[in-house]
Amino acid sequence: MMRGLVTALRTLTLLPVPGREAERFSDSLYWFALVGLLIGALQATLAWAALFFGWPELAAALGLLSGIVLTRGLHADGLADLADGFFGGRSREARLRIMKDPSVGSFGAIALVVVNLFKWICLLELVRNRAFGLMVAGVMLARMAQVLLASTLPYARADGGTATAFVEGAGRFHLLVAFVSGAALLLLLPGCSPVRSGALMIAALFSALFTGLISYRKIGGVTGDVLGACSEVTETVVWLVAALLLKLPPAILQ
Repeated sequence: MMRGLVTALRTLTLLPVPGREAERFSDSLYWFALVGLLIGALQATLAWAALFFGWPELAAALGLLSGIVLTRGLHADGLADLADGFFGGRSREARLRIMKDPSVGSFGAIALVVVNLFKWICLLELVRNRAFGLMVAGVMLARMAQVLLASTLPYARADGGTATAFVEGAGRFHLLVAFVSGAALLLLLPGCSPVRSGALMIAALFSALFTGLISYRKIGGVTGDVLGACSEVTETVVWLVAALLLKLPPAILQ
């Protein structure tokens, strides 16, 4: 099982991790929520430290950029490829071919700008309210959402791809562990009351469901790019809901 953690850390981050890879890559899915928690904690710590300069805009930007650096831009690349393929291809085959192209087209560039702009706006609100636990929640739930899609949808490419080993080995138990671990870790985060946690979990599930349905309709399943895009979209949606929750009277969220 610990080899799964090594694989999860090496897959989702650029952190140097000693140890041997898991024999089955799908074993790493058990650890995705925990690794997401770690990534989010590092992002939140950097944003918190930057806030000492009294510049919340900079703190939000550093929190956002550190996430891109820590993940090597892996999920951002998936979002760009998905946008290019889904909006630029007229058939399933064309979409898959475009998504495999490493270059970024106009749809991908637009998606990256829009999503990261929304992320920064939401993070700015979270930073101003010192809601760093909610910031971590978005990152953690985004990784949980990847497991939900990998466990419920088939791999879309007949010839396989980089995420084949993760998706084809995933099953209901991975889904259960991801959901339970995500919910448990969420309740441990500062500022995540049961009401807030429930709202954020619903937001993450809705985002994953929305991404999965579109992907199934467009290409008949998921790919590594879809999983990455799901992470980006879920992170944005959860942060948006978290920022909106901060606008509500505190008595409602107890």
